[in-house]
Amino acid sequence: MSVEVLETPEGLAERAADLLAEALREAVAARGRATLAVSGGRTPGAMLTALARRDVAWQHVHVLQVDERIAPDGHPERNLVLLRRSLLGHLAGPTPMLHPMPVTATDPEAAAARYAGLLVALAGAPPVLDVVQLGMGTDGHTASLVPDDPVLEVADREVAVTGPYQGRRRLTCTFPLLARARQRVWLVSGADKAPALARVHAGDHTLPAARLPPRDARWLVDREAAAELGRPETPSVEVERS
Repeated sequence: MSVEVLETPEGLAERAADLLAEALREAVAARGRATLAVSGGRTPGAMLTALARRDVAWQHVHVLQVDERIAPDGHPERNLVLLRRSLLGHLAGPTPMLHPMPVTATDPEAAAARYAGLLVALAGAPPVLDVVQLGMGTDGHTASLVPDDPVLEVADREVAVTGPYQGRRRLTCTFPLLARARQRVWLVSGADKAPALARVHAGDHTLPAARLPPRDARWLVDREAAAELGRPETPSVEVERS
């Protein structure tokens, strides 16, 4: 597995924006439209703002959510707030078609099924998303696929409802959907992620992020997150510094 290390979080954001924009342009050229699924967390904000400055035919792009907290509209913990502020708030021209996860519905399971149906309508059956942006938590979770949650074993649905995590249940894309994506772009930053990142790249499948296949994946990490890569216990990691 190869990892591209950027010296600063700013460089990480710019490099990720370049990769996502390239994938979106290729998808629009090949199929007339593109699907982009975006994660939440602390890292993607600067990347989304950088992406808004790239040359993309946004009117042909469908923006989806990888996961979302079950919380009221406008709640500061909602990933949608960041997505609207950091991407849509910085676009000067055409805007993409945004598809928020319906987490305010009274029946979360039915809401998950509806979102899965939307994915089929946009990306086929089974749906194949063009590009997915993923992050990783200090506990090795990605999307809202967290350690020990039964949602990790869901194999028959594209979208599922999690148990409580940090005080809230969530809707999340599942492993089968994420694994089918044409491209996955990982963003990992911060020294607190370094131990989990080394374990993931050593193949420790007790961490959810390690359960996605290495193919079609680009790992972008900053210098602090990469601090424990390249040690003897992670011999499969090829580190490229930019």
